[in-house]
Order: sequence, then C-alpha cells, then structure tokens
Amino acid sequence: MITETLTAEEIAQHYKAAMDSVNLINGSKPEYMTDADWADCLSRNKEHLNIMLAKDYWTTENLKPLQDAAK
Repeated sequence: MITETLTAEEIAQHYKAAMDSVNLINGSKPEYMTDADWADCLSRNKEHLNIMLAKDYWTTENLKPLQDAAK
C-alpha cells in the first residue's frame, strides 16, 4: 500500500467532499430524480465513502458519519 502525504488543507478538502456525500445520502430524493437514478446516486456516494474510509491520511477527523452513511 502506498501512503499518501497530504497537507492539512488537502485532507480538509477530502473530508468536506466525503461529508457532501454523507449529507446527500442522509437527505431526500430530489423531485426531478427518478427512483432508479436516486438509487444509483446513493450507490455511487456510498462507494465514494468506502473508498475514502480506506485512506490512511486521516488524522483527527470524525469518521463516524462517513461509516454510518456508507452502510
């Protein structure tokens, strides 16, 4: 496994992007989106969270919201 070396700012950007996925997953389906599109959107965002949770650069970030939403 290759360890990524990121700045604190880069880690914060990744965390923010992951939290965007958490908020989307925990939100409700937009009116314009079909049920199939919504299911696909949720699946892609959960996969994103699982990828992010596997990263080794996290420091003091609270990963519980990511873990809960990725289920």
